[in-house]
Amino acid sequence: MADSVQPVKRGRLRSTWLRARKARTQLVLSRRPRRRLGALRWCSRKRLRRRLLQAQAAGADWREGGSLVWRAAARRPKTAAPSPAPSPAAAPAPSGPAVLPIPPVRPAGPGRALLLLPLRQGFTFSGICRVTCLYGQVQVFGFTISQGQPAQDVFSPYTHSRLTINAVHYTMPENSKKEMKREARTLLRSHLNRDDRSWLMKNFSPLCSILMLERLKTSTVNFITSHPGLSNVFVQETPTFQINSEYLALRSVGIRREKKKKGLRLTERMLSAVEELVSVSREVDGCPIILVCGHQDVGKSTFNRYLMNQLLNSIPCVDYLECDLGQTEFTPPGCISLLNITEPILGPPFTQQRTPQKMVYYGKPACKNNHENYIEMIKYVFSSYKRESPLIVNTMGWVIDKGLLLLIDLIRLLAPSHVVQFSFGRSRYMPDLTPDYVDSMDGLYTKSKAKVRNRGYQLAEFADNLEFADEEKESPLVFTGHKLMCVQSDFVNRKTPRNRESHNKVLRDLAVLGYLGQLQPPVPQPLCPLHGLIPYQVPFNAVALRITHSDVAPTHILYAVNASWVGLCKILDDVRGYANGPILLAQTPICDCVGFGICRGIDMEKRLYHILTPVPPEELRNVNCLLVGAISIPQCVFKSQRGLEGTIPYITTDYNFKLPGASEKIGAREIEENCERKLYPRPKFYRKIN
Repeated sequence: MADSVQPVKRGRLRSTWLRARKARTQLVLSRRPRRRLGALRWCSRKRLRRRLLQAQAAGADWREGGSLVWRAAARRPKTAAPSPAPSPAAAPAPSGPAVLPIPPVRPAGPGRALLLLPLRQGFTFSGICRVTCLYGQVQVFGFTISQGQPAQDVFSPYTHSRLTINAVHYTMPENSKKEMKREARTLLRSHLNRDDRSWLMKNFSPLCSILMLERLKTSTVNFITSHPGLSNVFVQETPTFQINSEYLALRSVGIRREKKKKGLRLTERMLSAVEELVSVSREVDGCPIILVCGHQDVGKSTFNRYLMNQLLNSIPCVDYLECDLGQTEFTPPGCISLLNITEPILGPPFTQQRTPQKMVYYGKPACKNNHENYIEMIKYVFSSYKRESPLIVNTMGWVIDKGLLLLIDLIRLLAPSHVVQFSFGRSRYMPDLTPDYVDSMDGLYTKSKAKVRNRGYQLAEFADNLEFADEEKESPLVFTGHKLMCVQSDFVNRKTPRNRESHNKVLRDLAVLGYLGQLQPPVPQPLCPLHGLIPYQVPFNAVALRITHSDVAPTHILYAVNASWVGLCKILDDVRGYANGPILLAQTPICDCVGFGICRGIDMEKRLYHILTPVPPEELRNVNCLLVGAISIPQCVFKSQRGLEGTIPYITTDYNFKLPGASEKIGAREIEENCERKLYPRPKFYRKIN
């Protein structure tokens, strides 16, 4: 019997594959993305295809070298049935101006870019730039920038949440769109050329805002980024597939667009609290004292900056009392200060170093071992508050055990009108600081309401310990109560108990570098290394010395002062009667601090200190005390001394950690095993203070 003929199974014809391929959504990639696509696993390939389809539906075209080109409408697949076009009569009328999918950016020359923001649109970015509002009104970190106002320097580094420029609603004159275009063209004529004006008028809408973004270079930023490991603090170069005209324009400015989820977000409860506090401060006698408290890393500093910017939109100035030693806002760490803020805060602390109205140098990033001195310094600084503007009080994140009792003492001492208490779901329990709770609890130095007389807080024992003035002892400190505003924070951070201290140390080092950046010459002059700057020479018998954080033998005082971060202070005692020196203080004084410096070297033959400081000479003439604390100079300053040959000054590997006081466990000095100090070579030229 003949074998039965079985049909041969043939694969699909090539034309069948072509028809199936044409029926799919067009996603054409270049050669390199196709090669990367082949190296992906099946699940990753499926996920990537889903994202590309979503981008295709949103109007993105991936066919031009991977660049992102936005079209007016997304292309429908060819297999989809054509939908009937709606009649013009049935189409709803637009309620407002057309909202662009992405704010367009246009280059406007070297280091300049134009940004057109429609209403309710935001632009989240990283980097630094100078923002000028040419038309309309925008808001950055709560501060409103309108047309005609001066340009603002905005800092959005990677150490903090990215800032967002939001187009906000503003009042429009009752003119036609043609008249408004003519007015906008007149305003832009002095800033832009004809082509740029034509591009803006083509995309113009009555409620849009037009911004000029310019490249910003400051001596402080250049000084910070010149150190190894800190060059990418402001802008990080990462691979991107969206290399188009917008990317190149923003890169010339020095910024980069970021995703909206990376931007700063405030909860509704925060915004309502800010709105209420701003309303209270706008009153005729509106000088509230606002105390902000809560655990670590819950958004207290962010709230304070946003609140100050909102207040500066309606009032000329705001007072700020810094009580957080570890994460100070406007000064180097370890300080208690009072500042009068008149300019917006559009960046992190290391970009906003300012001169305080009154400042005291505590010398340590925490006060867990010396609470009484901490309270005394706060009272000394708070005495300079004149109650002419609202006061915002920033407190520490230590709110458990003795820290909570210390916070109760602060509330009784400062008598705030509003207490903003932050809480977080994963943080340890903190009781609500209601007036009744504060009345019934004893602090470290104050007693509860049940233990005092006359219903006010007669701080007899507290006054004796803190050396109150006689008139203050006679009149009781009456605490009339405060309004508690509880804010539930959803502030997301990546800090853990393990890396929190290292992260905070990085921020403290950046604050010190930001202060030292004031020593550099203004842009465009090149940076000068610290060992190339001319120091001041100060005689031994002109200033007194005090090590605040540890007990040091008198014979080792000069070793501790050399190459250290020193506070330049003014004490009431006259120290000029001593012949030689050094003059040592037995106790840490509570005195004014005018600034900080580096003891660059010590000349034992001429008995001189060599001090590097940005403090002007007229202030230095009043300095008669040097305080050395646990705040150290960043080690990158010692390691990156350029232009030196041979042994690097202050760096040695021959160090004995067995000596008393040599370990970081004694004295809390931050020291590395292979990075220590030795005497710096004496410079040739000095500046002398008369």
